[in-house]
Amino acid sequence: MRILVGYTANDAGADALALGVRLARSGGASLDVVIVLHSEERATLVPTDPGYELYVTETAEQWLRDAAASVPADVAAHTHVVYAESFAQGLLDAARDDQADMIVVGAARNGLLGRFTVGSVASALLHASHVPVALAPEGTRDLAAGQGVSRVTCAIGTKIGSEVLMNTAITVARTTDAPLRLVSLVAVDLPGGLDDPLVSRHGALHAQEVLDYASEHLPGGVEVSAGVASGDSIEEAVRTLDWDPAEIVLVGSSRLAKPNHLFLGSIAAKMLRELPVPMIVVPRDSTVTVGK
Repeated sequence: MRILVGYTANDAGADALALGVRLARSGGASLDVVIVLHSEERATLVPTDPGYELYVTETAEQWLRDAAASVPADVAAHTHVVYAESFAQGLLDAARDDQADMIVVGAARNGLLGRFTVGSVASALLHASHVPVALAPEGTRDLAAGQGVSRVTCAIGTKIGSEVLMNTAITVARTTDAPLRLVSLVAVDLPGGLDDPLVSRHGALHAQEVLDYASEHLPGGVEVSAGVASGDSIEEAVRTLDWDPAEIVLVGSSRLAKPNHLFLGSIAAKMLRELPVPMIVVPRDSTVTVGK
C-alpha cells in the first residue's frame, strides 16, 4: 500500500507527515511525500522569472529532504515536487500517478489544539477524492510515531452504504492488529420527537447487530466492541465518547457521493469539528486497507 502525504513546511505539514508515518508503520505501507507548486504552465500577465522559479523549486526540494530525514528508517519514503493549478488538484493527480491508496493532509492553520479546521485543500479533497482521505488534527506531530494505531473506531449509521464502511473498518482493524470499536449513530439517525426508551432500544439492537457481524468477520485475537453514541446532536454524541490519542476514526461518505468518490456528509462534518483524533473518510462503494 502507498500513502500519499500532502506536505507543507509548517505545523500542518508536520501533523500530516506524523500521521502518515504512524499509518505506514502500523500496516507496512510506504510513503510518498509531496509538495505541490503552482503550475509553470499557468496563464499570467507578467512573465515569470526563471531564477525565482528555480529558487522556489530548490526550496521545495530542500523541505522534502528535511521531511524525509525525519521519517523513521523502517518506513520507505519517496519525495516528489508536483506542479498543478491548485494544491488539492496536485494531490489528486499525484495519487492517480503514484497509485496511492490514501491521501493524508493536516488541519488548516489557526485551528484549536487537537481539533480540526478544514481549509480549502482538505475541503476540496473531501468532495472529490477517489481514494480515502485522512485528516490529521493540530498537534498530531506531538504523538510518538512508535505508538502506531491504538484503536480503530468506526461510526456506523443505519443508512444505505454502512455495510461498505463496516467491512472497511474490519479490514483496517485486521491489518493494524488494533482493537475495533463500533459506534452506533442510530440515536441521531432517527427522526426527532421519538420517546427516549424507543431510541435507546433501537440503538442497543443496532449496536448488537454490528457487533455480531464484526465478530464473525474478524480473526481470532482481534478485540471488538460496540456501543451507542447518544445525544441531542452529533456534536454532543461525539463529546460523550472516550478517545485515545493514538486511535483513528473511520466514517463513510454521503449518499450524494459519486460511486468510488468522496463527498463529506453533514454528519461527518459535524463529527469532524469535535474529534480530537485523526479521521479517515472512505469513498462511497470503496474499501481501504492501511497496509499488508
